[in-house]
Amino acid sequence: MEIRKRTEAYLEYCKYRKELDEKTLKAYRIDLKQYFDSISGDEPKKDEIEKYITELHKEYKQKTVKRKIASIKAFYNYLEEEELIDTNPFRKIKVKFKETVVLPRIIPRAEIEQLLNYMYSCQGSRSKTENKCVLRDTAIVEMFFATGARVYEVSNIRVDCIDLVSGSIKIMGKGGKERYIQIVDEDVFDILKRYYLENEEAIKKSGYFFVNRDGNRFTEQSIRNMLKKYTKQAGIDRNITPHMFRHSFATYLIEEGVDISCVQQILGHTSIKTTQIYIHIAAKKQADILKDMHPRKQMNINVAA
Repeated sequence: MEIRKRTEAYLEYCKYRKELDEKTLKAYRIDLKQYFDSISGDEPKKDEIEKYITELHKEYKQKTVKRKIASIKAFYNYLEEEELIDTNPFRKIKVKFKETVVLPRIIPRAEIEQLLNYMYSCQGSRSKTENKCVLRDTAIVEMFFATGARVYEVSNIRVDCIDLVSGSIKIMGKGGKERYIQIVDEDVFDILKRYYLENEEAIKKSGYFFVNRDGNRFTEQSIRNMLKKYTKQAGIDRNITPHMFRHSFATYLIEEGVDISCVQQILGHTSIKTTQIYIHIAAKKQADILKDMHPRKQMNINVAA
């Protein structure tokens, strides 16, 4: 039996046993195909694998190389656990990564305020159909900043996952992991309820909470396009993406003193290391504050020798 022929069985295992999402499965499929297209036979030698890894480094960024290698390692671990191979060729492969820390981009508070004020000002000034869309779009942006949810998580929220009495929202994250977030802001709660009442029939029919004009799920790309449109109309030059709301949500919570483990739980991060990136952003903000507002700047001290 050729090892590479076990790819489909492995992906099926990932889908149903590990409950990985379609986006992850697609990446695994691409990574494995690329790997098997580059090696010969079922038992690649160490130097052949080393050469493949070197070529990855030449073509991709460190983060992508790390993911691709992890995909292949996970596949061989599966084969080993299923006793389909005697030796895992990646056991003797040591790969070190030196990644540049790229701080997530956040949206200034003033621009979030500017965007939401503009969106609320659009309500009631258009046709009935357009007003339904404005309600939906405002509810989505409020949802982003209230929960820190990812765009695909918001797009795929089912109607039975939102309790419009208690304000509890069940979000399905990566790998089918569930987490619950409470809506506590009255304005956010109100816009969600108003949107639902205006679109109740279409929502119940589709099963998704956020729907388009045809009554189908409001897709991730549609959300991105919607946000781009309102950002431009609001007079904001910055290219604001849905994920920037997630970064902003986490950063501002940490700046307000919220414990990092709590932020980790809200965001649905498996490892706290992923959440710690926001501490770096908060530290930068702290440095800016001290630079501009520390009382030492107001003192007249003669430092000349």
